[in-house]
Order: sequence, then structure tokens, then C-alpha cells
Amino acid sequence: MAKEEKIEVEGKVLEALPNAMFRVEIEGGHVVLAHISGKMRMHYIRILRGDKVRIELSPYDLTRGRITYRGEKREPQPDNGAKS
Repeated sequence: MAKEEKIEVEGKVLEALPNAMFRVEIEGGHVVLAHISGKMRMHYIRILRGDKVRIELSPYDLTRGRITYRGEKREPQPDNGAKS
């Protein structure tokens, strides 16, 4: 008996909440409440506001998910006048 397939989507972290929970905006403008997966928590991977993340959603509850991957920030950070 196989488990149901997870729905994978990408989104952007809007805010960090207590207990390693995050509010994430996914494609289409929907906002999802997501928590960090166990492997990410085990390896101390930090997630900040503005990070691009990959989320697994259950087909039964599309308002909650699990963050499985953190990508780079979408917006470039200002260099504060530093010269290279």
C-alpha cells in the first residue's frame, strides 16, 4: 500500500513564526503555513525571510506543508557601497 504522492511547489518565505514554522507564498499568490523537514533541522539549515524554498504539500490539506529545500534569495542584497 503506497502513500499518496506529495505535491512539490516553490515559494518565497514571507515571515518566520515560532517553533520553526514559516508563512510561505507559493505560485498563484496562495499563502501556506510550513515547517522545516527533519533533515534540514538536523543539519541546522537556516531559513530567513525572502528565501526561495521548495515545499511538499499533502493532497489532503493544501494549506500546510513541509520545507524540503532552501534555495538562494530572490532579491539581490545591496552591497552598501563596497568596491570589488
